[in-house]
Amino acid sequence: MHAGIRHDTAPAAAPRDRRSAHRRCIVTAEVRPREELLRLVVDPDGRLVPDVANCLPGRGIWLSPDRDSVKRAQARKLFERAARRALQVEDDLDDQIERLLAARCVELIALARRAGQAVAGFEKVRGILRQRRQGVLLAARDGAEDGREKLRNVAPALPVIDCLQADELGRAFGRDRTVHAFLSPGALAARLQSEARRLKGFRS
Repeated sequence: MHAGIRHDTAPAAAPRDRRSAHRRCIVTAEVRPREELLRLVVDPDGRLVPDVANCLPGRGIWLSPDRDSVKRAQARKLFERAARRALQVEDDLDDQIERLLAARCVELIALARRAGQAVAGFEKVRGILRQRRQGVLLAARDGAEDGREKLRNVAPALPVIDCLQADELGRAFGRDRTVHAFLSPGALAARLQSEARRLKGFRS
């Protein structure tokens, strides 16, 4: 094990009932696992609220995690149809969801850093990659391509998350900017990959 970084040994969650773990997108009608979709709920004032953590009370309205699906649902009033009532739907709902998903990713990286499961900096990341072939590589989407390619060449099979800006990665590590980082394998890295896939639908 590389010095300064620990494995995440949290036990996997118990499997849930297959029917309860899947939901249908109101735009595409595709049935997918809940963690691959976006959940929205209606608050007591009739406002449509994104619930990216799937924890708010109320009946969920489920949507594919991409900007086009949000816009189509707005244009065709599918949110109102699903809720069976008039709703207050913000024009910038897609941007709100993007910000919430990005913040969720940053929070998970910060948790991994505090748990000793994440490091940042080109040289530190390259040193870890030379010894290990498991984990997740983080690359700022506005970082230089040559540095990103150098790290990918060290561990070409490693999954790469590249949908966060350098200032967003920096917040997770208490810095102004971070371009390169690494997360050790485990539950936090798996959750981050899931959240990053949802965020990527808004940052293609």
